[in-house]
Amino acid sequence: MWSEDRATPNAKLTLSLVAATFVAITMFAVAATAQSSQESQPELTAPLEPLRPGVAENQLFAELDAHNELRKSALHDYTVLRTYQVIDLKGKVHAEEIGRMEFRAPDKKTFTVTSEKGSGLIRHKALNPLISSEIEAAAGKEHHDSAISSANYSLDLVGEQQVGPYHCFVAVAVPKRKDKYLFEGKLWIDVDDYAVVRIEGHPARKLSFWIQRADFVRQYQKINGFWLPEKDQTFVQVRLYGKKVLSIEHQNYVVNGAQNKEALTPIQEARAQADVGVN
Repeated sequence: MWSEDRATPNAKLTLSLVAATFVAITMFAVAATAQSSQESQPELTAPLEPLRPGVAENQLFAELDAHNELRKSALHDYTVLRTYQVIDLKGKVHAEEIGRMEFRAPDKKTFTVTSEKGSGLIRHKALNPLISSEIEAAAGKEHHDSAISSANYSLDLVGEQQVGPYHCFVAVAVPKRKDKYLFEGKLWIDVDDYAVVRIEGHPARKLSFWIQRADFVRQYQKINGFWLPEKDQTFVQVRLYGKKVLSIEHQNYVVNGAQNKEALTPIQEARAQADVGVN
C-alpha cells in the first residue's frame, strides 16, 4: 500500500516508476516558466471564442521567446512556499512535504523543508527526487530540450478563452518528436503579455509499461509583473495499482526581495526594520 513504509518490492518498483513520471512531467512544465471531479483534470468553464484576425504561429513563438528573455533578465530572486501532496481519488493524503523554495539568478535553487507527514517511502521515492531534479535542472546538471519553441512544437491556434482574470489565446501544441520531456496538449497564452497561463496535456511518449496514462495541468499567476506557477496537478494511472495524484501548491511568493534588500543603505534598512516593528 502507498501509505505503508514497509512496502513489497513490487510496490517500491511502482513508486519508482511513478516518481519518474512526476519528475518527467514536472520538468517540462517547469521549462515553460522560463517565462472539479477528482476523476478528471480541472476544467475551464468559459466558452471558447473566435480567434482575432492576424494572429499567427510564428508571432506567438517570437513573443514567447521575447517574454522569456525579458523575464530572465529581470527576475533576480524569489521565494515561495511549496506544498507537495500525493493523494488518491478519495482525497486521502498518502504523503505531504511543505517547504520554502528559494531561487537566486541565474541558476541556484534551494529547498528547505518545514514540515512533512505521511509515508516516508513515498516522500523518499517520489517527492524528494522530484524536488532534487528541479534543483539540478536549474543548475544545468540535467539538460532536456523541452522549451515551448518552434524547434520542438507546432501550434494550431483554435481561439481565445478566459482563464480566471486572464484572457488568452488557445493553441493545440503538437510535438515534433516523440520525447518524454515534450507533451501533447493545449496552451493558454496571455493576449497582452504573451506568457503561458495554463498548460494541460500528457507526455509525447509513453513513459513505461507500468504507467498506462499520465495527464497534467499547470496553472500560472501574475505576481509583481512576473508569471509564476500557481498550482500543478499530475494524474498517473498505474497498471494494477490505479490512479494517484500529485498536487503542488505555490503560495506566498516574495519576488526580487533579496535584490531590493541589498539595494538599501544601512540607514534605509534600519528605518525599514523600525517601521516593521511599529506596524
